Amino acid sequence: MFTGIVQGMASVQSSNSLGRNKRLEIIFPQGVMLEQQLGASVAINGVCLTVAKIEKDVLTFDVIDTTLALTNIGLLKTGDPVNFERAARMGDEVGGHVMSGHIMTSVSVSQIKKNQETVHIRFTTDRQEEVDARRYLFNKGYVGLNGSSLTISDIGDDWLEVSLIPETLRLTTFGLLTVGDKVNLEIDAHTQATVDTVERVLKEKGIVLP
Repeated sequence: MFTGIVQGMASVQSSNSLGRNKRLEIIFPQGVMLEQQLGASVAINGVCLTVAKIEKDVLTFDVIDTTLALTNIGLLKTGDPVNFERAARMGDEVGGHVMSGHIMTSVSVSQIKKNQETVHIRFTTDRQEEVDARRYLFNKGYVGLNGSSLTISDIGDDWLEVSLIPETLRLTTFGLLTVGDKVNLEIDAHTQATVDTVERVLKEKGIVLP
């Protein structure tokens, strides 16, 4: 389980193909992975990955083909920055919202606007996605983007927008994004369960939403 509060940025040391899969080596800021264990979970750009090897501040992860196809992990190259969060522990403060690290889809940056100290980033949501995430997105609702718990500040038929404060830009890769970049999107389980339940009840009553 993760909280969506990104703990900082790490960088890709190497990304090598293993058949249809990939082996990813990530170098973390000094000391942030102290007492980390093999088999533990770490969110990289919001994707829950399992630690396969530890060498000081470098952790190795094996990424399966399904994850590569669904997320931006497969696009990572040596030197690329990534957001990271260690798995939450019992008793930790949940400052964001509960996230599983299971990405639903990826969205593309379509617009970046700066308004004084705030940056507004707009993402397009493809109507043709096999998994239609748009039904779970609403104004002022939560969304997980590259592992960061964010509030949707505006939304349209095929786009959503978030507004980022300087501290978020400093700690995460959002300040480095450019138009066209792919970002991982996760909907929290509570929102999914609520929407699915409401739709099911309405359908049983003969009410079909557009």
